[in-house]
Amino acid sequence: MSDFAEKLSVLSDQERIASSSKFRWIGYTQSDEILKKMEFLKNYPTSLRMPNILLVSDSNNGKTRILDRFEKLNKSYINDINGELHIPTLYVEAPVEPDERRLYNLILEALFAPINASERIEIRQSRVIHLLKKTNVKLLMIDEIHHVLAGTMNKQRTFLNIIKSLSNNTKISIVCAGTKAAFNAINTDTQLINRFEPYILDNWVYNNEYSKLLKSFEQILPLKKKSDLTESNISKQILFKSEGLIGEISKILELSSILAINSGHEKIDLEILNGIRFTVPSKRNREDSILR
Repeated sequence: MSDFAEKLSVLSDQERIASSSKFRWIGYTQSDEILKKMEFLKNYPTSLRMPNILLVSDSNNGKTRILDRFEKLNKSYINDINGELHIPTLYVEAPVEPDERRLYNLILEALFAPINASERIEIRQSRVIHLLKKTNVKLLMIDEIHHVLAGTMNKQRTFLNIIKSLSNNTKISIVCAGTKAAFNAINTDTQLINRFEPYILDNWVYNNEYSKLLKSFEQILPLKKKSDLTESNISKQILFKSEGLIGEISKILELSSILAINSGHEKIDLEILNGIRFTVPSKRNREDSILR
């Protein structure tokens, strides 16, 4: 049993169940590489053409968690010498359709700035640029960038030009993140292709990296017995159920931990894995499509 699990083992069952549902960051080789790249972008010297990256993965495969992790590692602060506010990284989610006004509103909300509904778009743009500079933002993270595909080709092109303009006018690096459809969005503009370096989070496969990931997960299981998640049959079953998505792996282990605690089994094995109520993502998505 890990030190972490040993501390949790003295808690009540309900406290341990609550702990199993609490998200904890688990790093891995590719996430560490991306975080290092984002740190490089944050500290990049001001230039006419700032470097950017496009973070791509299937839904629920860790891209948003990486952005969230980086934001938590770079919290806002007040400079003790001049009293200036520093917001090293700013996170926003792309509007559900490519709309300039909505994007500016989301950035203003993230900066806790007032929004005037009657404000002209060019004034709003100027205010966004001014505030990004004034608050010393060094990295702008735009999640769910594939939402741009919800608009017409003209709207897509206009929206992407707005992102390019933000980078040009603020001299801030931008990280766009989205599903693999985001490639289609970025690829509609040759200038953006050259400006955004792609980083692809592939689905997990049965290899040493996957075993290392499971070992990391096992260290935070609030169970009284060793589960041995890397045992061949167990690890393959988790991979099969999750379809190689880290968010689904996490959910499977959460549900399995809860069942193991409630049943008194106190470890995750094939019996527990087969006993949880869980639908594989692809089947779940097909059922959602039918319901629509």
